[in-house]
Amino acid sequence: MMDHQQKSNKALFILNPFAGIPPVKTIISKELKRRRNKLAWCKSLSIDESGTLIRQNFDLYDIFIAAGGDGTVHTIATKLIGTDKSLGVLPIGSGNGFAKELGFKPSIRSLLQDIEQNENILVDVIEINDLLCLNVAGIGLDSFVAHSFDRLKRRGFWAYVRLTLKNFFSLKPFRVNIEIEGEWTLSEDLFLLTIANTRQFGNRAYIAPGASPTDGKIDLVLIRPFPRYLFPVFIFRLFTKSINRSKYVRTLKTDRKITISSEETRFHVDGEPVEITGKTVIRVRKGALKVLKTKYFTNEG
Repeated sequence: MMDHQQKSNKALFILNPFAGIPPVKTIISKELKRRRNKLAWCKSLSIDESGTLIRQNFDLYDIFIAAGGDGTVHTIATKLIGTDKSLGVLPIGSGNGFAKELGFKPSIRSLLQDIEQNENILVDVIEINDLLCLNVAGIGLDSFVAHSFDRLKRRGFWAYVRLTLKNFFSLKPFRVNIEIEGEWTLSEDLFLLTIANTRQFGNRAYIAPGASPTDGKIDLVLIRPFPRYLFPVFIFRLFTKSINRSKYVRTLKTDRKITISSEETRFHVDGEPVEITGKTVIRVRKGALKVLKTKYFTNEG
C-alpha cells in the first residue's frame, strides 16, 4: 500500500515485506516510516503487484528502488529493462548477489545520497529463452539447492548451507551439450554449469571471478566431477575468488549466442528455481538496464 504522505520527485521504494531475516526487515521498515517526509515507498506482496505499482507510478519517478532480496531485485528490474528508468537496490535478503556487485548497502541514508547524486551505469542482461537474468543462472548443484530451498518453510543462511551439503553428497553428474555460435561445441559430464553476468552467487561466493555486468559478455563456468573429499577446497576457492584456478573448472567468455541442452531440467535464474526442457538459447543484451550508480561501485565490484 502506498504511503501518500511522503513524496519524492526522484525515487519510489518498493518494499517486499517477506524478504530478509526479521531483525533486518523490521529495522528497514521502521526507518522507511521514520523518513516518510523525505521519500516515497510502498509495499508489494507479489510479482504482479510490483508490476502494477511500477506501471501506475512510471511517469512519476526516475528511479525505482527494490527493497528486498535477489528475487525482489529480479522482479522489479525486469519491468525496467529497455526503459529510461533506473533500478536501485536496498538489499535486505540473504544472498544479495547483484546488490553486492553493484555496491549497494543496506543503508537508506547512503542510498538517499546516491539518489541525490543521480548518476547511472548501463548494465548487461542475459536472456535465457524467454527469461531474463541479472546475476547468475545455471544448472547443477546450485540449481538443485534452489529447488530444495524453495520448498522450505524456514529459510536463512544456515538452512541454505545444510541443503547445499545434502545435495552435494547425493549429487550425480549430468550430461550437457554446449554450442557457442560460430566457435565450438562441447559435450561433457558436469557437476555444475553457471551462466554468469556478475561474479558471485551472493554472500561473497565468487563463482565467476572474471565476470563483469558491463562488458557485454557472458561468462560460462563448467565444473567437472571432482572427488567429494575436495568439497571443502571447492568452498574455500569460492570465497577466495580462486575457483577458476582449479583443474576441475573451465571458464569461457563470449558475446555470441550459446545453445545448451541436457536431460536435466532443474535450472535456476537469479536464484529462483525454474524448469527448462529442450534447447536453452542464451544471449546477452549489452547495457539493457539502467542502474543507479553507488559511491561504492567499482569495476571490480
